[in-house]
Amino acid sequence: QLQLEQSGGGLVQPGGSLRLSCTASGFTLDYYTVGWLRQAPGKEREGVSCIRRRDSIHYADSVKGRFTISRDNANNTVYLQMNSLKPEDTGVYYCAAAQGLTAQAMCSTPAAYGMDYWGKGTLVTVSS
Repeated sequence: QLQLEQSGGGLVQPGGSLRLSCTASGFTLDYYTVGWLRQAPGKEREGVSCIRRRDSIHYADSVKGRFTISRDNANNTVYLQMNSLKPEDTGVYYCAAAQGLTAQAMCSTPAAYGMDYWGKGTLVTVSS
């Protein structure tokens, strides 16, 4: 079965850290641009961080210096390490995979493109 499986997320206090995982089943994730997109309550889905190859990475301004996206090709997985979390980081985080997109395009205007695969989403809540 071709799918993206997400893990991680949960409740964390401001300043804390979480790591999200996105693992592909049935296809090779390294052939795809992979993005982490989030949807906060009452807001549109936005690109947080996207990676095409290890040297092609995009971060939203709001997470630069705090979040790190990385690939683990041996495990067919993309990670999002989130540090110094803020309440405004709260939302449902989705991983998505698409071929033929730059990391910047995928993250900057995700609604403009059809993704090949979506994860089911995982809730991240940053609250004291």
